[in-house]
Amino acid sequence: MQWALAILTVVAYATLPLGSASFEQQPVPTLLVGLTYSVLAIFGFRFVQGRSVWWAVAFVAVQLPLGFAVFTLSGAAVGAQLLLVVLVSQSVLLPPLPIAAVVAAAIPLVHLGMEWQDGLREGLGTLAVTTFTLVVTELLVRERKARAELAEANERLRGYAAQAEQLATIQERNRLARDIHDGVGHHLTVVQMMLEAARAVIRSADPERLDSMLAKAQEQSGQALAEVRRSVGSLREQRPALAEALQTLAAESTDAGVPTALDVHGLARPLRAEVEESLFRAAQEGLTNIRKHAGASTAAVVLDYREADQVRLEVRDDGRGLPETPATGFGLTGLRERTASLGGRMSLAPAGDTGLTLTVEVPG
Repeated sequence: MQWALAILTVVAYATLPLGSASFEQQPVPTLLVGLTYSVLAIFGFRFVQGRSVWWAVAFVAVQLPLGFAVFTLSGAAVGAQLLLVVLVSQSVLLPPLPIAAVVAAAIPLVHLGMEWQDGLREGLGTLAVTTFTLVVTELLVRERKARAELAEANERLRGYAAQAEQLATIQERNRLARDIHDGVGHHLTVVQMMLEAARAVIRSADPERLDSMLAKAQEQSGQALAEVRRSVGSLREQRPALAEALQTLAAESTDAGVPTALDVHGLARPLRAEVEESLFRAAQEGLTNIRKHAGASTAAVVLDYREADQVRLEVRDDGRGLPETPATGFGLTGLRERTASLGGRMSLAPAGDTGLTLTVEVPG
């Protein structure tokens, strides 16, 4: 816009010698005063723009009388009127806006020296031009400001999108890490315990019992491989009904040396896939920890549907109880995160004189 006003100023100055057929012109004074006005309009405006309001007031206070002088000396030339129109646009670009309104209202007074009928007619015409210039310039300024704000907003949105993408990546990594730990870790633990049991009885056990242990270990390793493929492929495993899946976990725990019972209270009802997944993983993690750390002789899994708006899962054992230093491994941390993401809660507390109870409650 500054370049457009500068070009318009040069064009208006070039037309000053044309004067007006109705008024007498003084060419030399017109060109000298017009040159002063034009230089200030091009270079002085750039110096004043962006400074305090008092600089804007001073600029207008100098240019307005010079513009009137150019108009009078040029004999009301069209170029002089264009220079005054430039001043209106520049006043809009020098906030506050009331300065431009004062300039637009004052410029028509340049016609006061004419006959009142002609002066009124010309004054109203000039007022219309200056008002139109003020409105159009203000609209252009607002449009430019809106574009700048839009560009800034787009830049912020791009930043937010990048942060959201990074957060989604972190969440997906955590989900995969939980799945790998809860799934693969569980199966490999069972494999390890079955192999340890097989090695312990390899010389004294009958071949059928030894073959059964190795077959169980082979089956668990196959399930671990399936878990790896599922997690890496980001696929959700199609599990059987929750009670049936928990019964399988209890049987695996029993086969691994810790007799485990499953009790279901209340009438089973359909649950969201993520709720069933969370409860299954909680039971899996609890039984894995019992086999690895508790030294328990028995364990129990309780699935309780009796609450109308939530489902409760308990994994109990009669082992060593709560250690002096509470466990802070990834398994319990991942289980806590998974439960919290569903609006539920997880707790770990003593179960009577010996043992522990892992409790998970989730809406469902």
